[in-house]
Amino acid sequence: MRRTGRGLETERTSAGPILPGPPASCPRWVALSDSSRRRPAPLDDRPRRHTKGRRAERNTVKSNPVKKALRDGLPQVGTWLSLGSVVACRFLARTGLPWLTVDMEHTHTDIQTAAMMFGAIADAGCVPLVRIPANRHDYIKMVLDCGAMGIVAPMVMDAEEARAIVAATKYPPRGNRSVGGSLHSLNFGASADEYFRRADDEVLVVIQAEHIAAIERADEIYSVPGIDAVFIGPNDLAASMRAPDGTPPTKEAQEAAYAKVLQAAKRHGIAAGMHVYSGTDALERIGQGWRFLAVGSELKFLLQGATDLVAQLNQADTTSAGLARY
Repeated sequence: MRRTGRGLETERTSAGPILPGPPASCPRWVALSDSSRRRPAPLDDRPRRHTKGRRAERNTVKSNPVKKALRDGLPQVGTWLSLGSVVACRFLARTGLPWLTVDMEHTHTDIQTAAMMFGAIADAGCVPLVRIPANRHDYIKMVLDCGAMGIVAPMVMDAEEARAIVAATKYPPRGNRSVGGSLHSLNFGASADEYFRRADDEVLVVIQAEHIAAIERADEIYSVPGIDAVFIGPNDLAASMRAPDGTPPTKEAQEAAYAKVLQAAKRHGIAAGMHVYSGTDALERIGQGWRFLAVGSELKFLLQGATDLVAQLNQADTTSAGLARY
């Protein structure tokens, strides 16, 4: 730390990856690197608020490092937020994960809570994403105006639906997103005008492959311009593959469906991803060519940690084992 005419400044060094690297077969590992993320300075060490440098900074939209990494073919590993806890996401956003997805489809999280979570995540230098409740224009507009830096759209069934989703994320003339809102520019560190000019190129658009009928139309759907990634929802996909008597699909049948998604995504130049149970699973999938991986959720981490502790104390209680799949 040194004293200057404008106060105290801190000399920072770049931290290395937080998690161990992948097998040799995996591409260069940048998902958990600090090189593409900007950590805020400690409050006492920040430059004074009303300086030319600060004003200039607010007039430049910061890039979306997750979108850029996926475009460059590099893996990005994050997790799901199911508890609707602003406090929990503040801590998780500082662990080194490059992105966190607030789940509004299968949880109680409302838009006011989500907006606070987006801000807490972005302020920590992490990328806030959100799985919207349904693929509606008003939902997409609301979460983006409240500061999400990307969306995950569930159960996309055809190209027409995919085109409507992309259009809702982009301002005219490239789309039909309404011009308004205020929190979005704060999370991108820019003025409102600069955000309106640059947002089309920085908002991440992820669609979910959750039905076998949609996978049969993969080439038609993934060819829609503006899609950045496709993300498999294993639970719903497996449910759609059940036999008429309810018999679940075999592991081999599920892997064959996954392979169709991966190959179609490669043909159309978009990233492929899925939800997995562990870091080991994520590394294995990265070695196969998957790029956008979610490992569990904060709820799963909480339950797993408590379950492991109980087992270690020889007070085994298996009732918690099945409380959360992800």
